Amino acid sequence: MATILIIDDEEPIRALLRTTLEGAGYQVTEAPNGRIGLELYRQRPADLVITDTLMPELNGLNMLLELTREFLHTKVIAISGAGGEKNVLDAAKLIGARQTFQKPFSMKRLLDAVRYELEH
Repeated sequence: MATILIIDDEEPIRALLRTTLEGAGYQVTEAPNGRIGLELYRQRPADLVITDTLMPELNGLNMLLELTREFLHTKVIAISGAGGEKNVLDAAKLIGARQTFQKPFSMKRLLDAVRYELEH
């Protein structure tokens, strides 16, 4: 069973993602910010990380930068709901995100992206 780490400061978003991903058969771990997410990944690397880009403590971009420096082949999908997110999501791709989604997004599209990343 593939493991997915969700990093997002909004509990309702984490809950929605967790419910959807667990329903699709994945094992899910959650973190409310980039610092905790990075520590969880260091303790037990996940097969895929889904991270928000703008969060308190350690934002998603800085977390992504640290994560991909430390774990070169980490698979990451970045999500964002903040204003001006096109630039933020472009930056996420430049520093290692394989795919990006702007909130709100289709859960079917996200599940398709998750399946694709876990297969490749």
